[in-house]
Amino acid sequence: MTDTAAPKRKTSEPITLSEPICRGEQTIEAITLRKPKAGELRGLSIQDLMSAKTSAVLDLLPRITMPPITAAEADDLEPEDLASFGGAVIDFFLSPAERKMMEQALKG
Repeated sequence: MTDTAAPKRKTSEPITLSEPICRGEQTIEAITLRKPKAGELRGLSIQDLMSAKTSAVLDLLPRITMPPITAAEADDLEPEDLASFGGAVIDFFLSPAERKMMEQALKG
């Protein structure tokens, strides 16, 4: 049997929070999302996530944030931070061709 490292899961760029999350003496200023596995999507609609539907993104965040945040902390995020997380979640579902097309559209 060979020891091989598990492939690294895709993650978002760190998202700096406009208002840090404070837990006692710990302050979380930035959060990274990791690409969800199928089980972490249980009970959620991929269509809702690809539309960045607020309730779907809020339900998913505690499952995929690094460092982990609670559902209550997700509910307390600033709207601009939630929008950034929604964009990162959408990116996880894009095919390479869709991602390339978006990059070209953004370049003008």
